[in-house]
Amino acid sequence: MSARAGRLAGRVAVITGAGSGIGRSAALLFAREGARVVCADISGREEKAAAEICAAATDSDGTAADTPGPAAVGVHVDVANAADVRAMIDLAVGTYGRLDVLFNNAGMSGQRGPLAEIDEDAFDTVVAVNLKGAFLGMKYGIPAMLASGGGSVINTASASALVGWKNLAHYAAAKGGVVQLTKSAALDYAKQGIRVNAICPGMTWTGLAGAGDDSVPPTDMVPPQPLNRWGLPGELAAAALFLASDESSFITGAAIPVDGGYVAR
Repeated sequence: MSARAGRLAGRVAVITGAGSGIGRSAALLFAREGARVVCADISGREEKAAAEICAAATDSDGTAADTPGPAAVGVHVDVANAADVRAMIDLAVGTYGRLDVLFNNAGMSGQRGPLAEIDEDAFDTVVAVNLKGAFLGMKYGIPAMLASGGGSVINTASASALVGWKNLAHYAAAKGGVVQLTKSAALDYAKQGIRVNAICPGMTWTGLAGAGDDSVPPTDMVPPQPLNRWGLPGELAAAALFLASDESSFITGAAIPVDGGYVAR
């Protein structure tokens, strides 16, 4: 891994949910493409993710690459807590002097069951993490991006935001809100150099599906997606990288399915 070249060279990225799954894959990928990364998570694994990046960024002679600042830092964040999110953004700017990319990826699925059987507290928690978390990330991240001259926001929504999922009405509603938050924020800041887009994962082999880091998806339990397999965290991370980079410079307000054809059925 080298921070001297790449599609995100010289940029600073904040990634929530960076301790595992899509967030961890994105943190590693963004760093390989030259970004300095703030790894945010509530799980306690944020420091491990940052340490992985720093270790990989060390040159063969044992010295760190010469871009200012550490390759990554970890920060414990509850994305539904405004003070935590504000501190996360302050850490990014205080450590690296700017913010260019914000990947609001942290999320949870919560209780499963028919809508009338979902507990009110479960509804509130899912909405707080998935929808309010994206709102707070943008509320505090966008001003920092404006001060840096612009940037890219990527929000993790879901295929369920586009077609609905049985027994996860509250999750689908929260992720549908993320899509509309994305589209509206894209209009708010289009003329100020900030692009806002969302990725909509289908069924992906992450902790939400019971996966461990770097585990292999089972072949005897394939989700109903036309490509006939699980999505992989790295595939979602690659979509986020595209939206973070200049390769997507004419894309804003989009909600892009990365779902093996699930919503096209």
